[in-house]
Amino acid sequence: MTLNELDVYFKSFLKPENFLSDPSRNGIQIQNSAPDKTPVTKIAFAVDACEQTALAAAKAGAQLLFVHHGLFWGACETITGHVYKRYRAFLQNDVALYACHIPLDANNPYGNNYGLASRIGLTNCAPFGEWRGMEIGVKGELIAPVSVEELASRALLPGEKPACILPFGKKEIRTVGIISGGAGEDWVQASDAGLDAFITGEVQHEQYHCIQENGINVIAGGHYRTETVGVNLVREKVEKELKINTIFIDIPTGL
Repeated sequence: MTLNELDVYFKSFLKPENFLSDPSRNGIQIQNSAPDKTPVTKIAFAVDACEQTALAAAKAGAQLLFVHHGLFWGACETITGHVYKRYRAFLQNDVALYACHIPLDANNPYGNNYGLASRIGLTNCAPFGEWRGMEIGVKGELIAPVSVEELASRALLPGEKPACILPFGKKEIRTVGIISGGAGEDWVQASDAGLDAFITGEVQHEQYHCIQENGINVIAGGHYRTETVGVNLVREKVEKELKINTIFIDIPTGL
């Protein structure tokens, strides 16, 4: 498939048109030299678009890098300094860039939040968590109640550790809300919804006492780790349906 054909394929299930308030430029952010002619035989997947992932994609022989965090966030930047290095890494190696931000957070079943819901065994799932007028998260119920420590272990892969656990709610957790990445402030929406626990990527210092005082369990799994989920689910879908070789470029930031 060519880059343009892959664009149609990704849009068919990620539905970026449903998330027009997303400041990210979802879709092709950098094309290759022949987007309607050159076959894409290998796709690299990563959380972040940066010089490091672009060069790793090129070294692996990929013609396309698919990411959650792209290069464009609404405002225009001058192509200088580190921004120049990022563009150069793609253009000199003729590697295209495809980004999917909020649509990849919210997608059911290939997004970060529904992917995490599947990991922890959430049932009766429903959309949860509004941002800029878009519902981006998921909430649901566990078949049997668990402790906050058990819930954290389910949310992450073996060997991974959460950034922090704030065990300020019920000892037995049955209802959970999930919004991956930097959604620490959305503990408020989880609390208002009467949920027993909230899973996100990171929380800030100033949120600690508010969470404690409101009596809710919060698990911060790490911004990066909670957002490796969606890109890998899409990667697996591509391999299964399109028979295109893929690679996941894992560059954990520790955040």
